[in-house]
Amino acid sequence: MASYNKKEHLKANIEAIKTIFALHREQRTATPEERTILEAYTGFGALKCILSPANTMEDIARWNKSELELFPLVMELHRTIRDNTTSESQYKSYMQSLKNSVMTAFYTPAPVVRDIAASLREAGIVPQRILDPSAGMGEFIRSFDGIAAEGHTTFGFEKDILTGQMLSALHPEDKIRIRGFEEIESKFGGYFDVVSSNIPFGDVAVFDPVFSKTDEPARKVARMSLHNYFFVKGVDMLRKGGVLAFITSQGVMNVPTNEPVREWLMNHTRLVSAVRLLMN
Repeated sequence: MASYNKKEHLKANIEAIKTIFALHREQRTATPEERTILEAYTGFGALKCILSPANTMEDIARWNKSELELFPLVMELHRTIRDNTTSESQYKSYMQSLKNSVMTAFYTPAPVVRDIAASLREAGIVPQRILDPSAGMGEFIRSFDGIAAEGHTTFGFEKDILTGQMLSALHPEDKIRIRGFEEIESKFGGYFDVVSSNIPFGDVAVFDPVFSKTDEPARKVARMSLHNYFFVKGVDMLRKGGVLAFITSQGVMNVPTNEPVREWLMNHTRLVSAVRLLMN
């Protein structure tokens, strides 16, 4: 397996960002060549270098020696976003969105997602209404389009601004929401046939008014971490008999303080299968 090349991924990401800005500026859809550029975007989940300052050449003195070769590219990233935004606040909003994604934006290998979709197809599941609550660049959306019913509806939520814009450009036929899953409209409770994603994880609290106003132990625990929240909220969005298929961290199953969430899941769903993936 090839090692992760930070420099090449940075270059590809910057090229994709330039492309999406050009599409918006020119108010047009992507050409086949531009779609290929957008599809090469992998986010910044393994690129913590963007957290380091890179607005002026003087900032290089604050960088670790091991990442100095990335400094010019991160400067180019800043320059690209600054040149394509209309105000300082908009520039900062884009950059903060990217920085916020560093700990959560790890995209899923296509073969893994295709296997999940294939397992549902083999079980005779033909979904009409599909939800990916953490859509990234749409790997789950593409895979599930292949097993869905004709005329199906797919919703994708993606919190990172640039990723969401690219996802919208690649999937104009789907309903892409560039905002957090916690902002899904209440009317979609009990609506979807399939909810599937590689959900974010981490002990980051989620503000969801529905979860904040309850004394239910599972929801009180769930709102304090991303992975638990996505499980409980995901089940809320399923119709009776619907299927939830998530890739998640081991914390949901193993951490003792998550017991209320595990109990809630066992009481409100029927476990069909669980697969423990390799660590690497």
